[in-house]
Amino acid sequence: MLRDEPLSNTGPNTISLSRSQSESVNRPHVSVVIPTLNEERNVAWVLERLPEFVDEVILVDGRSTDRTVEIAREVRPDIQVVLEEQPGKGAALRAGFAAARGDYIVMIDADGSMDPAEIERFVDALRSGCDFVKGSRFATGGGTADMSRIRKLGNDALRTAVNILYRTDFTDLCYGFIGFRRERLPALRLGSQGFEIETEMIVRAVVASLRISEVASFEAARLHGESNLNAWRDGRRALRTLLRERFILPRSPVAPIPGQAR
Repeated sequence: MLRDEPLSNTGPNTISLSRSQSESVNRPHVSVVIPTLNEERNVAWVLERLPEFVDEVILVDGRSTDRTVEIAREVRPDIQVVLEEQPGKGAALRAGFAAARGDYIVMIDADGSMDPAEIERFVDALRSGCDFVKGSRFATGGGTADMSRIRKLGNDALRTAVNILYRTDFTDLCYGFIGFRRERLPALRLGSQGFEIETEMIVRAVVASLRISEVASFEAARLHGESNLNAWRDGRRALRTLLRERFILPRSPVAPIPGQAR
């Protein structure tokens, strides 16, 4: 006999899940990848502020000579540490991505310049249907307190070049707060060794016609120490990467405009 009303799940073998429990079971798992190089004074601040919903934290250390790894393990005993022998941020990130097992992967710096609480914005965008989400310091609600005149000029030039060459409308480019679906990682075919990996990730996401979006982010000054970024050296490498991707590798289709996921 058919019944219109729901059956009562009160039998002895029935397990009833609350709404919060059901959401926990069904929600995508989130991995956070953090590249480090001598960040013993900063890494604890980052780890202590990661959202509770983060399921996996992967620290990729590039041969630190201080106590970065020891402090990270003290603060977060469940952390997965990958020791990367190849130098460069790109090599570290690629190693971290390979080790990640979450449905979503978010990369964040270890110097305290990026607010871990903002990871929620990236996850929300991915859950809404985006494949690739990049932080923007120049989107409405974003900002920066740590950009020199040279860095800003370089970032503006590269962003403009990408927007012209790929017919996109990015508001920011050289910023390493990025999240993406792990299933889309093979489409990016990453191979960069240094800071230029951020440019490589973005243009290859465009080439692969991934659903791309930007979320506002605020960049603070690093908490302690000196940045490993060299504006001239790494800017030139980013430019070479852009030109190689556009004119040497196969031509790309037109990308969706950031903020308008398909």
